[in-house]
Amino acid sequence: MNNVNTPTLTDAESFTDAKAAVARLIELYDSATNFLCDEFIAAMSAGAAPGSRVRAFYPEVRFTTTTYAQVDSRLSFGHVADPGTYSTTVTRPDLFRHYLEQQIGLLIKNHDQPVTVCVSATPMPVHFAVASRPGLTVPQEGAARFTLRDVFDVPDLATTNDDIVNGTYVPENGVGPLSLFTAQRVDYSLARLAHYTATDPEHFQNHVLFTNYQFYVTEFEAYAREQLANPDSGYTSFVSTGNIEITTADGELPASLKMPQMPTYHLKRPDGNGITLVNIGVGPSNAKTATDHIAVLRPHAWLMVGHCAGLRNSQALGDFVLAHAYLREDHVLDDDLPVWVPIPALAEIQVALEEAVAQETGLEGYDLKRIMRTGTVASHDNRNWELRDQSGPVQRLSQSRAIALDMESATIAANGYRFRVPYGTLLCISDKPLHGELKLPGMASDFYRTQVSRHLLIGIKAMERLRTMPLERLHSRKLRSFDETAFL
Repeated sequence: MNNVNTPTLTDAESFTDAKAAVARLIELYDSATNFLCDEFIAAMSAGAAPGSRVRAFYPEVRFTTTTYAQVDSRLSFGHVADPGTYSTTVTRPDLFRHYLEQQIGLLIKNHDQPVTVCVSATPMPVHFAVASRPGLTVPQEGAARFTLRDVFDVPDLATTNDDIVNGTYVPENGVGPLSLFTAQRVDYSLARLAHYTATDPEHFQNHVLFTNYQFYVTEFEAYAREQLANPDSGYTSFVSTGNIEITTADGELPASLKMPQMPTYHLKRPDGNGITLVNIGVGPSNAKTATDHIAVLRPHAWLMVGHCAGLRNSQALGDFVLAHAYLREDHVLDDDLPVWVPIPALAEIQVALEEAVAQETGLEGYDLKRIMRTGTVASHDNRNWELRDQSGPVQRLSQSRAIALDMESATIAANGYRFRVPYGTLLCISDKPLHGELKLPGMASDFYRTQVSRHLLIGIKAMERLRTMPLERLHSRKLRSFDETAFL
């Protein structure tokens, strides 16, 4: 097909008002998706390929500055380091409205220059466009009466990558990136999130808790109902799998007939600063998958609150472990973030977690240290490492001074570092394999069982402390590299 049917293209527009710029992005995005959806429905109804190729494009934000003058800002984002032209494609500007208004507004304010909004040269895959229409789906290849890729653009993994995040991106035509993620990368993750979590991306909150046990989900729902019963809590609804949302403490949540791979629940606030809980299950692969996709939503923080093996004889079941370093033997991020890259503890997160533990336990000083050890957490990719020759692993654990072992924490922390999302880890000891206490039925003590509720509450209280923290403190320069994108 030589002919290409596209929406009527419009001229680029400059804006000095962020809200107006985002409104224009929404207008361009809606025009593109509506065009593709209408053409797709027409083609499927006709049962034959249209006479020309059908193509629409993502909208784009572009910014140019000509000065080397340093921006006087407390924030580690919202400005570019060098003169030049920068751009990013944009998807779902309705979903990211507040984020885009904030980021574009900072860029305009800090540089005293307008931004340009226009139609990009990046085609929009039809699969992502139809996601905006409930009930409309793209059939698998061969199910339609014509070859889909001959008519519509489809997702292209060759251009959907993490090059910007990983620091390997090479600018095209001298135009640098404004954002860590392109529109196609965001669309890909939004689709994956809906699949893995069985909740829509718009329900996700800015503070994310990860766990590896269903016990925490039960406690989270109970806490959510308590908050919904309190009109002063600031929380307005609770969302369960299947996008079932309740707004009252006695709201009914029918049991899901089929649980998703990573059941996810959202305790929502109107400003998005509520708490999301993701049960990622067991293993570093799941931890990487979840964080790879949640990262595009640009959360303010994520924390791991799961179970671990205690490695010191002085520890007891139910004790807490606050990670201040990570021994990465999970291997799932080795190609994206080399093991020689240090994953530092973030003071703001550490303090929030320690203060939350003290608040919930009522302990301080030595008594607090007695039930909470701070040290290195090792994450391994082999759940049954105890069944192999232990001399090597145990020697490395001893040399690293590790105090706990799990399979997810280092992955979540490392991906937080990679994606510039503040991260932290507070684990609860469920077994001590080096000291004869294996994780077997009936092994957990009454003290350990009571810790599940307390552990989750500590994670929630830590998030509520972080929620009140100024952005310049939480999103500090510690997670930013030499030449960062302007958008957080």
